[in-house]
Amino acid sequence: MLFSKGCTYAIRASLLVTTKEIKDGRKFIPIRELSDELDLSFHFLTKIMQVLTEAKIMESFRGPNGGVGLARPAREITLIDVIAAVDGLDLFSECALGLPGCGEKTPCPLHAAWAKRREDLHRMFEKTTLAGLAKELELNALRH
Repeated sequence: MLFSKGCTYAIRASLLVTTKEIKDGRKFIPIRELSDELDLSFHFLTKIMQVLTEAKIMESFRGPNGGVGLARPAREITLIDVIAAVDGLDLFSECALGLPGCGEKTPCPLHAAWAKRREDLHRMFEKTTLAGLAKELELNALRH
């Protein structure tokens, strides 16, 4: 798996919040509703949403109509924002084999191939917005 379980859940939950905001016009979605629809642990998802709120990706509202919502327009939130908030960006700079000091001067056997792939992945996640994914989801009836 490329990302931690928490990061994967953060991406899935962020996409679900985006689709609900677009389709239903709802600004705040209860975390219980998200956890039920995504079949995820409510408590784990709550912690993930706190991380995204601290990173200014989500905002929260307490009360009977409360929940979490996007802190800014979905077209301005990229996957790299979510990844950075939850897992950090080490994936895009570290050795694929986890060897310390791996680099141009002392490369591992995967260094050249991984360097190219991780740059491509970083670029893709930088260009992919929640709005774009939500549109793709709706147009092609994809899973979330």
